[in-house]
Amino acid sequence: MYEVRPGQSIELLKELHILTRDGKMNQDSRRKLKQVYHLYQFIEPLLQQVRQQRPDISLVDHGAGKSYLGFILYDLFFKTLDGTPHIYGIETRDELVTRSRELAQRLGFGGMSFLNLSVAESIESPVLPATIDVVTALHACNTATDDAIHFALKKQAQFIVLVPCCQAEVAAVLRKNKGKQAGRGALSELWRHPIHSREFGSQVTNVLRCLQLEAHGYQVTVTELVGWEHSMKNELIIAQYKDLPRQRPAQRLNEMLQLLGLEEMSGRFFAGV
Repeated sequence: MYEVRPGQSIELLKELHILTRDGKMNQDSRRKLKQVYHLYQFIEPLLQQVRQQRPDISLVDHGAGKSYLGFILYDLFFKTLDGTPHIYGIETRDELVTRSRELAQRLGFGGMSFLNLSVAESIESPVLPATIDVVTALHACNTATDDAIHFALKKQAQFIVLVPCCQAEVAAVLRKNKGKQAGRGALSELWRHPIHSREFGSQVTNVLRCLQLEAHGYQVTVTELVGWEHSMKNELIIAQYKDLPRQRPAQRLNEMLQLLGLEEMSGRFFAGV
């Protein structure tokens, strides 16, 4: 059996169908658990930093799905804390929200809430606190990652942890604007072929996201979440608010949008100055 972390609830792993009822694990479950544990290694030190300031840590997980990450974080870190730490799972599929609520109740995880909201709706929802310490979005598809960034900025998050997925919007705008000035130069060869426009668009999207975060005073680190053998969507973006100078990244962000003919997307990738 794959190594389960000390203190990890075996009952939880069975409820999440990572372990079978007799404690066994198939290859898919082993891969899933390895991914979540690997991400936990990045998030746990961030939670420790927040905890040094206050015990009532708040974390919002966007596009929570079956809430593997949220449950593992709560089981390994949150449930032993003093005060009233809380994890909020945001998910649009009602059946997954209901299932997660029932599981949290069965396990006695009182510091977990699950909300049937879009990421955009959650920004204005009165159910959530005015400020949030940590915001995560693991494989939130396409623009849902950008909505999670906007949520984090609105909630003045100290840490933002993103694993972007399926970035199609920028590629679509690049293709649409091929006839414009930015699409006629040699640089446009980077997105002339459909497969290149998809890959280049994905790369550009994440670069713009990092510049946007920096333009709001965040220090940004980009790294690999897991090896290529586990997932092709493995770019991990971690941002920490440090009130850094905003002008240069804001200028670079606007220059990138103009250079690539993406000015119409300035509302999505907005600077903080």
